[in-house]
Amino acid sequence: MSKRFTVGTVATAAVLALTASGLGVPASAAPSDSRTFTVVAEDGVAADTAVAAIRAAGGTVVSRSDEVGMFQVTSDRADFAARANAAPTLLGAAEQKAIGRKPKLDRVEQENLTAAPAGAAARRGAKMDPLDDKLWGLEMIRADKARKIEPGDRRVTVGVLDTGVDASNPDIAPNFNWSLSRNFAPDLTDVDGPCEVPSCLDPVGTDDGGHGTHVAGTIGAAANGFGLSGVAPNVSLVELKGGQDSGYFFLDPVVNALVYAGRSGIDVVNMSFYVDPWLYNCTANPADSPEDQAEQRAIIKAMKRALIFAHNKGVTLVGALGNNNEDLGAPRTDVTSPDYGADPYPRPIDNNSCWDMPTEGPHVIGVSSVGPSGKKSDFSNYGTEQTSVAAPGGFARDGFGTPTYNTPGNRILSSYPLKVLQEEPISLTIPDPKVDADGNIDPRVATSVFKQCKANGECGYYTYLQGTSMASPHAAGVAALIVSRYGKPERRGGFGMSPDLVEQHLYRTAAEHACPEPRLQQYRNEGRDETYDAYCAGGVNFNGFYGYGIVDAYAAVKTPLKPNARP
Repeated sequence: MSKRFTVGTVATAAVLALTASGLGVPASAAPSDSRTFTVVAEDGVAADTAVAAIRAAGGTVVSRSDEVGMFQVTSDRADFAARANAAPTLLGAAEQKAIGRKPKLDRVEQENLTAAPAGAAARRGAKMDPLDDKLWGLEMIRADKARKIEPGDRRVTVGVLDTGVDASNPDIAPNFNWSLSRNFAPDLTDVDGPCEVPSCLDPVGTDDGGHGTHVAGTIGAAANGFGLSGVAPNVSLVELKGGQDSGYFFLDPVVNALVYAGRSGIDVVNMSFYVDPWLYNCTANPADSPEDQAEQRAIIKAMKRALIFAHNKGVTLVGALGNNNEDLGAPRTDVTSPDYGADPYPRPIDNNSCWDMPTEGPHVIGVSSVGPSGKKSDFSNYGTEQTSVAAPGGFARDGFGTPTYNTPGNRILSSYPLKVLQEEPISLTIPDPKVDADGNIDPRVATSVFKQCKANGECGYYTYLQGTSMASPHAAGVAALIVSRYGKPERRGGFGMSPDLVEQHLYRTAAEHACPEPRLQQYRNEGRDETYDAYCAGGVNFNGFYGYGIVDAYAAVKTPLKPNARP
């Protein structure tokens, strides 16, 4: 688990289908008779040896990640995949196969699109910035109190591995680190639509998906008397664009972003996604073809290598548990995979040989979601094997029987790009955009979309989302506060803290939360069927719903650090 990978050696070999990796070169940039593949070297094979084998098979390497042994390759040979599969130093190659499916839409995060516009938002929380009275999550984790002790250190960098970050938002701009930010995910026209720039590589500081900007605001929106504030309002935000505009997260951009984070000394990386196209990656699922089995083995191995590399370089890794309302230790049949490259089909999932990546990967702090009442969100995954901590992620249907039930305020409010709001419909049945071309909010969404402007005309936009994607950045923000509070200067002018110590302190200071009674939670009042039933196993100190507890920013910065203490 702690082995360090170098240019000369790579970990366990595997083939990475580009249906699961994304492109290093835009699809539109390659000649029509050239196809694109991802190839991975066998265990222990030097990178240069793998490149030689790729060339011998008729391929041209267009990009490479030596630390994890991944190579993006183009070839006009019809038999390239077969030749690569036969090479003893390569496990194989797989080709990108687009099917033109509509962009990925998370049913939980965008649940508001499936219903008519809701009524007035619930208002909770202490007011710091103008919209902070709507941030019940900050109050729940006591981030409002924590900043009086530790608001975050500018030297601490938090990587937002996501769809991008809109650095023009006045709450993001003060903390955005331009020098470290990178885009690893060129647009793919089959899912992202036409490229905005000729290179298909969106400029740093933009976000055409919106997800990453929302995550970034929760982590570190500036406490500047404008808009809203984040958990760690003084830390530096680093865009690591590894997700497509459409919401897909393919393996190659994700791995490259993690390797870069390790090389660049990023302190914390938030990962609010799973690696497409497989919800679960299995080593040898009988329902899968041999080619698909090889692809999934590759995803498992490559993600493990990338996560271990980043961890060993000092990166604290935080990940969302997912929105499939299931026990990750006893997963249901997967009926959504693959979500790109081919049509999905039923896949029984064996817990011993299948993984949800990255949340089930090594060194990842897995975060479940709770609503304003502290109840596990109906959609949130859980399980004693995977849940590390819980955090506010929103739960629209929380508070059944009260005026706040099914109101926007039960979700998480954060920053959002104007461009995306001008493209998003009010609902699936009301195609009008939420914000018009002049930047005016449609009155029908006035309780869920907000606009704040400065005297100089600069404006920021904010909206509600829900999901474990919104819970994870709360935990990442607390991790950043821990590094800010207890980190130390490092060689070459750096500043940081061992991720093992960060994780240990995060667990030790989380607010313990016992399982509910009855332990089998049902959501019938919330309109959910038996597939949402969830059993909470474990005790007060640790259980499948809350892990070690709900993250507590105030306790994290006030409690003295105790190296080697058990949670």
